[in-house]
Amino acid sequence: MPRKTKSQKKEEVIELFEEVEFLLGRIIEDNGVPRNIRKIAQESTEFLSKLDDKDNSPAVCASQCVTSLEDVAQDLNCPLHTRTLIYQILSILEQVRDY
Repeated sequence: MPRKTKSQKKEEVIELFEEVEFLLGRIIEDNGVPRNIRKIAQESTEFLSKLDDKDNSPAVCASQCVTSLEDVAQDLNCPLHTRTLIYQILSILEQVRDY
C-alpha cells in the first residue's frame, strides 16, 4: 500500500474537520440543548477554524476541541441525543494526525 502524500493527508484532515463542523452545527442549532453546551460547541468550531493559522497544527486544533467536548459529555444537563453526537465527534477527532 503506497504512502499518502502530504496533500492527501491535508485533504483527509480537512474532510474530517468539515464533518465535525457539520455535527457541531447540529448541536448549535438545536434549541433543546442547554445554552452552555451550545456555547462550547460554538467555541469548538472556532478551534477547528484555527487550522488556517500557521501556529496551529491539525492535532493541536483537534485536541483543544476534544478537551472542551469531553467536559460537556460528562455534564448531567446534556441531552442523550447530544451526548451521542459528541461521542461521534470525539471518535472522528481521534483520527486526526499532523500531516
